[in-house]
Amino acid sequence: MKRQYGTAIGLAAAVVVADLLTKRHASNSFVNDRLEVIPGFLEFTYTENPGAAFSLFQNGGAVIGAIAIAIAVFILGALRDPRPQFEVIALGLVLGGALGNVVDRIARGEGLLDGKVIDWIDLWWIPTFNIADASVTVAVALLLIYAWRTR
Repeated sequence: MKRQYGTAIGLAAAVVVADLLTKRHASNSFVNDRLEVIPGFLEFTYTENPGAAFSLFQNGGAVIGAIAIAIAVFILGALRDPRPQFEVIALGLVLGGALGNVVDRIARGEGLLDGKVIDWIDLWWIPTFNIADASVTVAVALLLIYAWRTR
């Protein structure tokens, strides 16, 4: 059990650090200037998102923040039971993604959880997102693949 917690929390911490560092870089570098990495496909930019991942549920930040905290608590509780390593890694990615955006909501708002999240990765038709959003998305995809392969 300690190993599961160590893996999940270590991975979550790595995601939070990467997310916060890249958001800081985006806020220093892309506020006034977009960086076109692959024309028509990938740009780095700066946007503030009051909603959920990929710009969904605009202005629902406080509720989304509370849900993210509840998810984090749920994941920590779920790690008390033995789980396959693959699942522990996915849960660590979700935990890191949830907490990465919660930090923005706490640090960048006037109220407790009403801050806007910095998004900076813009892929052609996908709404602008950040490392935390990507972490959760990758984790969900991994869990779906794992569930499909083990059934």
